[in-house]
Order: sequence, then structure tokens, then C-alpha cells
Amino acid sequence: MCLRQLKLGSGHAQARVNMIQVKLSWVMVPQVLNQFSSGLSIQVGYDIGLFFRSPVNFTCRQLDQLHLRMEVDELSWDCLPLDHFKLPLTAKPTNCCTDIDAPDILTLSDLSIDSVLPDDVFERIFSFLPISSVIRASLTCKRWHEIIHSRRCSLFSPVSKSKPWYFMFTCTSEASPGGFAFDPLTRKWFSFHLPCIEKSNWFVSSSSGLVCCMDSDSWSRVFVSNPIIHEWRQLPEPSGDSQPDYSTVAISVDTKSLNYIVSLVRSKQVSDDFHQWEFVVHLYGSGSGKWVTPVKEVFSGWRGGDDSVICNGFLYCLIQSTGVIANTVPWHRLIMYNIVSSSGSLMHSSIPVPCALTCGRLMNLKDRLVLVGGIAKNDRPDIIKGIGIWELCQNKVWREVAKMPHKYFQGFGELDDVFASSGSHELVYIQSYGSTALLVFDMEKKQWRWSARCPVSKRFPLQLFSGFCFEPRLEEDLRLPFDRRYPG
Repeated sequence: MCLRQLKLGSGHAQARVNMIQVKLSWVMVPQVLNQFSSGLSIQVGYDIGLFFRSPVNFTCRQLDQLHLRMEVDELSWDCLPLDHFKLPLTAKPTNCCTDIDAPDILTLSDLSIDSVLPDDVFERIFSFLPISSVIRASLTCKRWHEIIHSRRCSLFSPVSKSKPWYFMFTCTSEASPGGFAFDPLTRKWFSFHLPCIEKSNWFVSSSSGLVCCMDSDSWSRVFVSNPIIHEWRQLPEPSGDSQPDYSTVAISVDTKSLNYIVSLVRSKQVSDDFHQWEFVVHLYGSGSGKWVTPVKEVFSGWRGGDDSVICNGFLYCLIQSTGVIANTVPWHRLIMYNIVSSSGSLMHSSIPVPCALTCGRLMNLKDRLVLVGGIAKNDRPDIIKGIGIWELCQNKVWREVAKMPHKYFQGFGELDDVFASSGSHELVYIQSYGSTALLVFDMEKKQWRWSARCPVSKRFPLQLFSGFCFEPRLEEDLRLPFDRRYPG
């Protein structure tokens, strides 16, 4: 019924209109919240009542744009009396004219949303919003903040699963490296601060909402954090080997047992023999709270690299040829270590990479091991000519998923032989260290797409950018015990 037909100026209409109800489908809840989040209450479980925190004027055209249908005939559905809400609600015209052609403006008096809806209804509403909108909603008021960050808040139903974000360091300040996070669901960048990480060149790994980082100086300070809720803890330092020459970190979260595993792979040159390299694996379990060192092996002509990942109970790590032994082309091999029950030589069971690579990046995409590598030229193995994506099959054979089209490869400008790449779920992010251009590949759709332009541009020629992918999560089952909350 159009507002013009309500005859708000007439006494008959004023007597009949004791409450105005708005039928609103669940699909419209996020859209209305985004537009009127400052003053809105929604009655859930039956018909949804729409009210406004402060007097607001709406015309028929504005309501029609929201696809809302106004009803004033209380006989058409069950209406709750105003006493049920404990607050007065009146509808009064801004013009006392009784003519049907009077200005079609409706003014509603003040009604607090907090006095109408219980917490579980708010949680249900928030579950339909993108996580970036949920984070902004947590800053609206104290109650919303407590609801969103409560331990029992079961956000992110299957309807509203968020896609993995990509965080890009855009400020290289050692005191507090800042950056922006890209949300592929809304295709927007947000200013974001990470807990624990002090420098942009720290080693970072992520899994199921948790981010593990290791310092780049001593390679002994390891932190685990949830960057969304800004809670973190520092792990004890592993004992044993001295300062390594190469090191890498990886984390894997078991969402069923609520435990996580952190791996440190370290490589150090043997002092007595320059072509011998120690390869050491340290494992930390959150259940036991202790480090163990299950692997100590010496490689000849091969050293540990700077990239590793845990996938399906296996620790995968790229190793690189030192060039001492002839005919070591390609320069990389893949070490596979069974965390549960491993035996035998890691070098003998290593897997060759699909082709000569300038660099390689490993990632776990839905329990599938994926390798993103720079394809090297045949005569110049240190020069990149393209980028490929491969998946490791069960028979330890690489299957090519895609190769970057030439137009996207040229879009990076001058791409070095090394680049940043990480991914989660079905998305793979690729970034050049020399620019803020970010390319996204969808494994399911087999689609390449540039992200939205990063709000930060390059300020000087030697400025470098790096980043990593992580899943924004707020679920209760991922709120593992932490030492403290980040003050930022």
C-alpha cells in the first residue's frame, strides 16, 4: 500500500495506525543493514518489523527502491501491541493537511534497537554480512562489539563463508609495518594492522584463520595469532642447532581437535665440508606445548629453501641446488616428510619439480598441494619467461593447472625471477615485489583477474612490496588459547 493512500492527516488513519510493520525478506537484511546500520531493528522468527532509532523521513520512492511493502491493516497479520516493546511508537505527519495529495513523508519516533532484539538475533543478522562489514559493525557500539567478539558467537554460516584475504605490506617502517588487506568478496582494500609482525621481511604462514610468523634476524622468535580478533601468543624457542643459514616456517590447524602444528625447517652449511648441508626439522604441537626434532639429515649439493607448507599430514619443503654437483637441472626438488610416521632418507624420496624454475611457492588449497613457480628460460635458468601453476597428484606426479597468459605476465611490468605468491581455498594470489599489482587466479573457475587497485602507489624506485594470504575467521572453535590481546 502506498504511503499516499494512508491519509496520515486524517483522524481515522491515526486511530488505526498503532504500529507500522514492514515485511522484509532475509535476503534484504544485509542490504538494509549496510544502508541504515545506525538505526535499525529487525524482528526475526516471523514477520520482520522495521523501526528507526531517530526520527527519519522517507518518501514513497525511497521505500520502493528498498523493495519494501508497507502494511497498516492489522487484520492482515498478527500485530504485537506497543506495550510489548516497552517504548512508545507513534506515527505522525509532518503536515496536518488531510488531503490525499499531502506530502508523502512518514516520521517515526525514537525506538532503541538494543531494547528490542536479543543477542542471538543479532548474531543471526551478522552471519549474513561479509566479514569486513562485521568488523566495521563491531565498532558501532559496545554491545555489538561484545556480541561479535563473544566466545559463543557462531558467525559465518555456510551461506556467508568468507573468501581468503591478501595482506600487502605497504609501509616498510621497522617500528610498525603497515599495510592493506584485500577482500575478494567485496573487491575492496582496507587499512589493516597485524599483531606481532615487526618487519615486512618476516617469514609468514597461515592456516584456517591463524597466522604464524618468525623473525628474520635470529629465526627463533615464533608467534601465532588471529589477526582479526588481534589475539596472539609467542611460542617457546626451539633448542638445538645454532643460527641457521636458511629457514622457513609453516602452520597447520586441525579445526576438529582445536590443535595446531608449527614446523621450522632449518638448513646450515657444514663447517668441514662446504658442499654438505644440514637439514633439520623442528615440530611444535599446541597440545603438548613442546618442540621436537624428528629429522636431522645431511644433503650433498642441496640446501634448504625458504618455502614450506603442511598439507594432509605431510610437510613439504622446496630445496635448492648449490651448484656444486654437475647436472643438477632443474635447481629445485621437493622434500616430503610424513609428520605422523616417516622413515627413510628424505633425499631419496624427494620429488623433482615439473620444470626448471626461478622460484617456487607452495600452498595448501583444500588439502591439495599446489606449486606456483616462475618458468625459467632453457639457456638462462635465472631469467623468468612465465608463471605456471601445478598440482601434485597422489602418484607424486605434477599436473599442470594453468599458465599465466602473456597479457597478465606483461601487466606486472618488469617481473623479477622471484615473486610473492600464496593462496587458500580456491584462490591463488600472485604479486610482484616491485609493484602493488595483485593478480588473482580462481582454481575452480580457471579464471585470471586483477584485484582492485591498491590505494598505495610506489614512491621510490627501490621500494619493495610483499604480502601473504590468510583466512579471516571469527568462529568460536578457532579461538585457541592466547597469551594476550594485541593493543592495536
